[in-house]
Amino acid sequence: MRLSALIASSILLAGSAAALGDGAGTAGSNAVASVVAPASAVATDSDVAPTVAPTVAPVMAPATLAPSLSGTVPFADQVVVRKSERRLYLLRHGEVLRSYRVALGLIPEGPKERAGDFRTPEGHYQLTRRNTRSDYFLSIQVSYPNADDLRRAQRDHVNPGGSIMVHGLPNNQRHPPDYYAASDWTDGCIGMSNADMVELWLMVQDNTPIQILP
Repeated sequence: MRLSALIASSILLAGSAAALGDGAGTAGSNAVASVVAPASAVATDSDVAPTVAPTVAPVMAPATLAPSLSGTVPFADQVVVRKSERRLYLLRHGEVLRSYRVALGLIPEGPKERAGDFRTPEGHYQLTRRNTRSDYFLSIQVSYPNADDLRRAQRDHVNPGGSIMVHGLPNNQRHPPDYYAASDWTDGCIGMSNADMVELWLMVQDNTPIQILP
């Protein structure tokens, strides 16, 4: 199993443990889960269970996992998405730490205006609620609609919509991998590969600002 997949499994297991422990499953949980890790330190690309006897390693819940890696993985203080480039940038003090390819809504041009328009918002938001149990591989909510979006929707007498996320691939994929790697396939969210979503999850804190540009 690749390292990113192992980390992701740990996050998902920890999130499940938090949900079972207090019914909330929120990012503020300090629950600790146990994940079965191979006794051998040799990583492989196979998802087949190892033949060696497993050992049990403690894994912290998502909210406490990221700080444990902060010595080697810096936190971003801003996220910028450039829709025309299909890129998401993690920045710290104005310096780009990471850059990822992203997928947009099925109608990528223009800002989101109403529910069901399949557009990705444009504007200034925050990354808020984390979800390890969504229909996609990890998701972090974007605080759409903001005040400007609400004013525009009220002016136009429309429902602005909501539930905009940055997320990984669908848990139940209906297309081959190449489709998700090269197409705009979301309902208006910002989609990433699962490996990239793990890095984003670890490198941003709650309420990190995200700017979505045309």
